[in-house]
Amino acid sequence: MIARIWRGVTSAEQAEEYFAYLMKTGLKDYRAVPGNRGVQILRRTYEGKAEFLLISLWESYEAIRAFAGEDIERAVYYSKDKEFLLELEPKVTHYEYESH
Repeated sequence: MIARIWRGVTSAEQAEEYFAYLMKTGLKDYRAVPGNRGVQILRRTYEGKAEFLLISLWESYEAIRAFAGEDIERAVYYSKDKEFLLELEPKVTHYEYESH
């Protein structure tokens, strides 16, 4: 299994609105792709910002390609992300995931 990790930062004031937007866009899309095994959302607030860390689990790199396209290292963004995010990180990170 592969863990795909994406990070995004909003202002603390926009955290709840952005979380609702994530649920309607990225999280909905993750779950619709065959081979997705779920997603965990971590959030922390600090210095007036809210950081979101999404850890999605995938059966294979082929399943990730079905979501992200051929360049699986490229972060996927949606139309309103620029209204919320303080910066658009260009890349995501992948780790091989082993559960014991």
